[in-house]
Amino acid sequence: MTEHELRLQMVETCRQMNATGINQGTSGNLSARLDDGFLITPSSLPYDQMKPNDLVEMDFEGTFVGGRPSSEWRFHRDILKNRPDIDIVLHCHSVYATTLACHHRNIPAFHYMIGVAGGTTIRCADYATFGTQELSDAALAALDGRRACLLGQHGQIAVGKTLEETLWLATEVETLSRLYVQALALGDPPILSDAEMARVIDQMQRMSYGLGPEPEGSNDVPRPRS
Repeated sequence: MTEHELRLQMVETCRQMNATGINQGTSGNLSARLDDGFLITPSSLPYDQMKPNDLVEMDFEGTFVGGRPSSEWRFHRDILKNRPDIDIVLHCHSVYATTLACHHRNIPAFHYMIGVAGGTTIRCADYATFGTQELSDAALAALDGRRACLLGQHGQIAVGKTLEETLWLATEVETLSRLYVQALALGDPPILSDAEMARVIDQMQRMSYGLGPEPEGSNDVPRPRS
């Protein structure tokens, strides 16, 4: 993919964030790895007005070319710098995930789909002022061994290899957050054991669950030999 194609896809993904309801207005931000740095959405520009050339190019030292980058560039830089397995960082203020984040709640394994975030919980990072190194440090800790986290009294982060995969994960985190809020209305839900979640996560990894189509023929039923 060329850099121009990546810019086009990033703008489209930003617009999908608002269209799907996981983000509102100019909140949230998105970044994608380049060979020697990353592209990030600019500060305070509505997505429906954003053009590919508005995306800001940064390096891992924090210098940038073009307009003013998102105020949250630090955690985008630090995640991409410290997680070579990750190429995309998506941050949004989805309503139910933010509701849980306002209570500093981790999301436990009340549902097996928690495993899509890479572990037995979706952690909530400690609160820190937006745009600070302290927030970046808290996000990195919450994302250790994970592909998503909540940010205390703030929102959520999802990370991945592709824009499509990462948007899907952020939407799934919001869906799980909504389910958990609704389940709590009936009382504390039962939690799946670590052993069961290990089986779930192993199954998800073998099937590339949430990361793309299953290998061709993976659902074929073995036929008895004649």
